[in-house]
Amino acid sequence: MTGPLFEYALRLGDDALILAQRLGEWISRAPELEEDVALANIALDLLGQARSLLSYAGQVEGAGRDEDALAYLREERQFRNVQLVELPNGDFARTIARQLFFATYQLGLYQALATSKDATLAGVAGKAVKEVAYHADHATQWTLRLGDGTEESHRRMQEAVDRLWPYTHELFESDELVRGLAAEGVAVDPATLRPAWQEQVTGVLAEATLAVPEDDWRPTGGRRGIHTEHLGYLLAEMQYLPRAYPGAKW
Repeated sequence: MTGPLFEYALRLGDDALILAQRLGEWISRAPELEEDVALANIALDLLGQARSLLSYAGQVEGAGRDEDALAYLREERQFRNVQLVELPNGDFARTIARQLFFATYQLGLYQALATSKDATLAGVAGKAVKEVAYHADHATQWTLRLGDGTEESHRRMQEAVDRLWPYTHELFESDELVRGLAAEGVAVDPATLRPAWQEQVTGVLAEATLAVPEDDWRPTGGRRGIHTEHLGYLLAEMQYLPRAYPGAKW
């Protein structure tokens, strides 16, 4: 059984890695050239965070696995990302809604984690705060533009918010592992991030003339390796080359 710090770094790294892969699917397909570049840059920021976190997870584990081994040579049930980041992109409105929810969460997380007693986690978080602040602002501006835009853009944005809202609850789930690390000053208990996130996100939705959905169905399980059917397809594409040609070098 690996230690709590390895598991925690894996959770954060997997969130960033899987969302980076999803956003990369927009390259050459975004609604305008500027947005193509913006989404690609956000994906690269997330990939950089994932590399740092997975590399650290490998060091903590001490089993000889580096960032590539953790990214490409694990099975679906070994990934610890939340389900929100693995869902298909859908239309542009759905991607923006996910970005609003996740980037706002990440911003609060990294702001708190920047004071961690673990120097590596604090360093990764400190660097990521500036990146994620841009991600959150980008998503906010598009949410306002689409929500308070045309009748069609409003409809699509509300539909996206309604569809993805249930998956946001998993972002703030706490368990014994993370509470223990938080008590030691190493990790951030995600449950403590919810009030500020709720205030920020609902404020943006209200300004965008979008309704906050009812809290009912709450899918969960990602932190325990229980995922939607979509993750397996994503991994099959992402991991194909390293698995088809093990150890290949260019």
